[in-house]
Amino acid sequence: MQRRDFLNALAAGAGLMVPLGREAWAASLAAQPATPHTRKLIVIMLRGAVDGLNVVAPVGDAAYAGLRPTIALAKPGEEGGALDLDGYFGMHPALSPLMPLWEQKKLSFIHASGSPDATRSHFDAQDYMESATPGVKSTPDGWMNRLITALPGDSRPTRALSIGPTMPRILTGRAAAINLANGAAGTKGTVLDDRPAIGAAFDALYAGNARFGKVYSDGREARKEVMAAAASPMAAEMMAANGGAPLPNGFPDDAARLATLLRNDPNMQLAFVALGGWDTHASQGAATGQLANRLAPLAQGLAVLAQRLGPMFDDTTVVVMSEFGRTARENGNRGTDHGHGNVMWVLGGGVNGGKVLGDWKGLDDSALNEGRDLPVTTDFRSVLAHIAERHLRLPDRQLARIFPRLPASRLSFIA
Repeated sequence: MQRRDFLNALAAGAGLMVPLGREAWAASLAAQPATPHTRKLIVIMLRGAVDGLNVVAPVGDAAYAGLRPTIALAKPGEEGGALDLDGYFGMHPALSPLMPLWEQKKLSFIHASGSPDATRSHFDAQDYMESATPGVKSTPDGWMNRLITALPGDSRPTRALSIGPTMPRILTGRAAAINLANGAAGTKGTVLDDRPAIGAAFDALYAGNARFGKVYSDGREARKEVMAAAASPMAAEMMAANGGAPLPNGFPDDAARLATLLRNDPNMQLAFVALGGWDTHASQGAATGQLANRLAPLAQGLAVLAQRLGPMFDDTTVVVMSEFGRTARENGNRGTDHGHGNVMWVLGGGVNGGKVLGDWKGLDDSALNEGRDLPVTTDFRSVLAHIAERHLRLPDRQLARIFPRLPASRLSFIA
């Protein structure tokens, strides 16, 4: 194994994503002491392309039920009906835990949004959503990594956190970020933590290393910081409140853990979570079924996140997005195929919510993209840039660097 590969493996084992090389070395020398970062951003990626037309269903559109004879949601008030939002759109009933946030005007949806690139490839579309450069595969970093370097203050590794099996594309780049595994394993110690003798040996090995010593020590300190936040009395109190019973599925548990980390570690400002299982080509279901079974724990987790953040939720914006939507018409397997436009969700204390936003064209054949999909009338980068500008207070010159070729937009949903 080459030395560079070994160090990358060591960093991954410590739960840290650190860039190695001349730029990283210069950045590590310039690191400054941590300062609090009060405004938080959490991005939830639904991998597999969630069906936005049943997440926020246009039940008031005469064409909706005809396009989906077995999977369309019923109108509000009917059996299996959608939850009324504005008389035209209805939210999937499995998302009922989010209804209080809608009523409190802390939740909005941007319909017919997504990437302008026409690909129906999951891999390519996810790459474009995470790099924020639709149609360009050569972008070396993710937009959240570029965001780290644009935000004022220091950029310690714990400033940006990912929960998942590996470091995602969206956080790869020059700035360091930390990655935790899903579930309780994410806050368990590594071999360097659990075997003090091994940890001490590696500490001694890199203590005098002029090139990699700082990167190694930053990784160790970042891991200790996360472990301390996870093991605080507040975390123990939250575990006790659950009576020892695990929450259903994985995301509510991860959401509670994420809220604890954000509350206990003021250095954490950005977080990313990816959730799979949204590729519903068959047996999608309407009010019940495969899609409902995915949406229920997602909604529960988002509600838990808002509740556990407490007052911090007022300074937090949560974005839920997916690589593309699904076909307007259901297929012969009572599911839906890869589409184009979708719906983005935005939650938070600063959200001017209780609205379904976007340039909605309807579901007539003449309004559909290629006669089959919801069109993209709002570029996803416009949504993200608005959050970066209004919530994170970044100037135009920084926005242009994070989101190249940013389209003009009049979208406004952050107070």
